[in-house]
Amino acid sequence: MSTTPNEPEVEALTEAAEAASPDAVAEAMPVETSEAELPQPSPAARAVARRRIRADQRGVMTAAVLMAAGGWLGLYVMIFPLNAVPLALYRWLFFILLNIAITGTALPFLWYLNNRFSGGHPVMGGTLLREGMWCGLYCITLAWLQMIRAFNPALAFFLALIFIAIEIFLRIRERQNLPI
Repeated sequence: MSTTPNEPEVEALTEAAEAASPDAVAEAMPVETSEAELPQPSPAARAVARRRIRADQRGVMTAAVLMAAGGWLGLYVMIFPLNAVPLALYRWLFFILLNIAITGTALPFLWYLNNRFSGGHPVMGGTLLREGMWCGLYCITLAWLQMIRAFNPALAFFLALIFIAIEIFLRIRERQNLPI
């Protein structure tokens, strides 16, 4: 069975392409538009969007305080009794509580860094939470590597580099879809 097109089909396609007017070809070409030509939201719409983002960030900061307090308190209760038996349940609980504690602790610092260096683009609460969860995942990964005696500084550096690269790509994609 042949995968090449029939000759009459090829001839019909070339005739249709030759018969197309220059105006039709120009309309089919993609048009380059600058940011100034794109429709901009009104100042009132921008103000409403910024208020929503600020309220969203306040909610995330409230959750950060609760997460940090609950996570560190849970780790304290789990680790400091001297009669704790190292069972698998306690190990999993350690990783979960460490993730919650690190995420909650990192969120205020990430909020400050994003507001300081965002260049006028507001950062949504979901983005802050995702970045905090990256920090938590990084720390529990390093803790797990230390438990199995596989931790070394080079591995920690490249693991951080990978997480930062993923976050940069996500932020670039996110910035293209922001209405502000």
